[in-house]
Amino acid sequence: MGHFVTSNDIPAGGEKLPDSKFKVAQFIFGGIALVGFIASIAVLCFNVGGKELQGSYSYSWLFALAFFLTISIGGCFWVLLHNMTNSGWGVSVRRVMENVGFVYPFIFIFTIPLLFPVVQDNLYEWMTAERKATSAVAHADKMFSTDENMGGFYGVSEAVKHKLNEMHYALLSAKSWFLNSVAWYVRYIFYALGLSIVIFRLRKYSVDQDTDQNPTTERLYKARGASAWGIPILGLTITFMSIDWLKTLNYTWFSTMWGVYVFAGSLMASMAVVILTTRFLKAQGYLNKFVTDEHFHIMGKLMHAFVIFWAYVSFSQYMLIWYSNIPEETMYFALRNTEGWFYLSNVLVFGHFALPFLLLLPHWAKKKPRYNTCICIYLLIMHACDMYHIIMPQRGPSLSNIWHLDNAPLLFIQGNYMWIGDILAWVTVASGFLFFLIRNLKSVNLYPNQDPRILESANMSN
Repeated sequence: MGHFVTSNDIPAGGEKLPDSKFKVAQFIFGGIALVGFIASIAVLCFNVGGKELQGSYSYSWLFALAFFLTISIGGCFWVLLHNMTNSGWGVSVRRVMENVGFVYPFIFIFTIPLLFPVVQDNLYEWMTAERKATSAVAHADKMFSTDENMGGFYGVSEAVKHKLNEMHYALLSAKSWFLNSVAWYVRYIFYALGLSIVIFRLRKYSVDQDTDQNPTTERLYKARGASAWGIPILGLTITFMSIDWLKTLNYTWFSTMWGVYVFAGSLMASMAVVILTTRFLKAQGYLNKFVTDEHFHIMGKLMHAFVIFWAYVSFSQYMLIWYSNIPEETMYFALRNTEGWFYLSNVLVFGHFALPFLLLLPHWAKKKPRYNTCICIYLLIMHACDMYHIIMPQRGPSLSNIWHLDNAPLLFIQGNYMWIGDILAWVTVASGFLFFLIRNLKSVNLYPNQDPRILESANMSN
């Protein structure tokens, strides 16, 4: 331990980034995000560039969304966990967690293209089938003939179910209580509002404390109460969002461990972002008295824990599906264990678990700045590979099936140009994420300077 921090070391107004700090970077990130988003809307929703580009870029956009949404959701989780456990060590870095989590309401703007049927048709076969069946039933003057055929949130009408069976979508008909458009849009609204309200409220409790003339523990108890109902909201959000937007890329596949699988990777990646953000602020001369190697040691241990937890869930999911050998379950792994995807699968086995597990084992590995920074960047690359592995193997087969393509258009889907769209989409959403993160960091104090436990946290040892 270095200098023992006392109340005399806490500036009266806290510690803030000046408005001029990172102004150019923020402007650049904001410009890239705005131009990229407008261009992406044109391609995705208005078919600029043709259906081949639109279809391929739909998957590129979903990949970028999945990566950054999971990071922001993970940031929300760390705030909730901190409040629920009444963490003392985390007070110094809580504001960084809050700012990473508070990106979620803004980054959700980039999900707007998913609301357009032209994008949905490229991604989700079940939506296309439901629309075709609904249109056929309506055309035959059978839909909505009685109250019992109204359909809605709990499923489509019996007439539409019958039509789906006729179209050889019997499994979709059986799942229509969940997989129907009305329910999908209702859940979308829940994803947009539920967690956004939670993180907004928790951050407000924290920020208001900075200017309170008589700070007490009252807001801490309020934050704990809000976190108590926030955790179920977060659990429902990441579980069903991952099902609605990722797993139903192939609606016939199912896994009872899918939500926790995505959750585990999200927490690992989000902690890496929290560590990198904190490291960067310290390199700029901030947080030096309040964030020490002891904090990075604990954050490193948490990140290490979720490297292991991701591997445990991933292996358990694979083992159970492999052992039962049910065709509806094995298709996910069968697709990803063929051709070039086989190599990416092995990269995840060794690169997402074995290597970082060993690299993070030493005590000093969690504290040494450059070493720790490199590991965090590496784990974010692995998280990107994980999201890519989830989404992209479905692109070629799905689009080929939708368009009934021959060899020439398939060259576009499976050729050497898809990666350009993947990078453009990722850069666009990444720029938006960084723009909002910088905005969040500059808008409030970098640490809760009037929290009753700030000195406990600053002088923490483990």
